[in-house]
Amino acid sequence: MNTRPDIHDRLAASLKQARRAKGLSLDAVARLSGVSRSMVSQIERGESSPTVATLWNLTQALQVDFAGLLEGKTAPAIEVIRAEAAPTIAGRGRGVTIRILSPAESAGEHEVYDLSFAAGGALVSDPHGPGCREHLTVLEGALRVVSGEDQDDLRAGDTARYFADRPHRIEAPEAAARAILIVQNS
Repeated sequence: MNTRPDIHDRLAASLKQARRAKGLSLDAVARLSGVSRSMVSQIERGESSPTVATLWNLTQALQVDFAGLLEGKTAPAIEVIRAEAAPTIAGRGRGVTIRILSPAESAGEHEVYDLSFAAGGALVSDPHGPGCREHLTVLEGALRVVSGEDQDDLRAGDTARYFADRPHRIEAPEAAARAILIVQNS
């Protein structure tokens, strides 16, 4: 006779399914959630009952609904973040709005941003990690990109790929502009 409540089995199966659906390893979930790898593994095997705090951290890392997890519902096949709901980064640069387009689990590896510049706006960055590169595609207007001592002017449709492991900046010297920025850490 199984004396363990059915909720443990549903929780274990749902967490494992959500992790696999995101293509994440146990180590990746541990890193994203702050829950140890061994605890994540024990929960997925139904050998441990997580605290509410632990379960909350796991659902946030896996981007699944807290209540839906217990009901066995996982994320839909198509995840949509509406324009008004995309997170933004404040306090960076001047005259620039930065919307985060990439999922939280890709932070530090492959990041995607939507940049909107006012005339004269600039995003000035300190060097990122060794080997880091940025890929900037101008969607509207014109931008100047500077990486170390090198610089180039771009117009709509142009893409610049440059090293970001040195001081670098993106600026809209004359008019408003918009671009997509991909940060690729090595």
